[in-house]
Amino acid sequence: MCKINPRVDFAFKKLFGSEENKDLLMSLINAIVSSDEQVVEVELKNPYNLAAYQAGKMSILDIKAKAENGRWFNVEMQISEDYNFDKRAIYYWAKLVTEQLSEGRMFNELKKTISINILDFNFIPANTEVHNCYKIINTATGKDDKLHDIFELHYVELRKFSKSTEQITTALDRWSTFLTKADKLDKYAIPAELASDQAIVKAIAAVDRMFDEDERLIYEVRMQSLADVESKIASAEEKGIEKGLEQGLEQGLEQGLEQGLEQGLEQGINLATKNIALNLAKVGTPLAVIAEATGLSEATLNQLFHE
Repeated sequence: MCKINPRVDFAFKKLFGSEENKDLLMSLINAIVSSDEQVVEVELKNPYNLAAYQAGKMSILDIKAKAENGRWFNVEMQISEDYNFDKRAIYYWAKLVTEQLSEGRMFNELKKTISINILDFNFIPANTEVHNCYKIINTATGKDDKLHDIFELHYVELRKFSKSTEQITTALDRWSTFLTKADKLDKYAIPAELASDQAIVKAIAAVDRMFDEDERLIYEVRMQSLADVESKIASAEEKGIEKGLEQGLEQGLEQGLEQGLEQGLEQGINLATKNIALNLAKVGTPLAVIAEATGLSEATLNQLFHE
């Protein structure tokens, strides 16, 4: 049975962002993009490197890759709920475009940049589709006119994937099954619907033996931090509802619920952020990495660690 959760960003980065697994990254990309955007080779621009991560030089665990025809890809796994992720996705897409210019190129040399965001939470409301793709279109015609085809952004919402093994028909179905059910897959008894895909077979085998002792410790701390965040948010929501109900008796139920939820969530998330920072510090994570992961300034972190 797979012991590693590939949806955790640290594990995702090693699995799909390592040189020896570039074939897995290409398979994942090709499962998401259109037939016109299929890749046959990629160059990793920020490959997984444990030493770089420990030194604070790899605080963001996205995957940057350049395809054989010059197209650029940014692939990211997000396991914690972030309802501002749309803005974050645009920001990282823009950064990748800027990096192309930093290589001394002119504007007319900019290549198409595709952002792929795999989310372990529901993000797009009133939409049951697992995979959604966004492009810049002409609002008068509803077409993209190929005028601004440098931009393409994908969301894959894993919580919306509900197919059974027998219902699998596409490569994205296979990868979604792997990412959501890795802990239930046995490399010695892979369902036929998955066993036909050599990339999936390799991925199942890889997560069964992918970490050394140092990596396992980082992974477990990351898992605990994510669990702490989920627990604190759940508690904050519960307390917020209770407080909102009390205020609702005096000010009206709707207003009280809204205010109580907002205050409770804010308090819970602040506490969760501090706990994450302390947990990361305990395992020797560089201050700069902790600051990037929590959004707290280094000055605030220093004050917190000396309380």
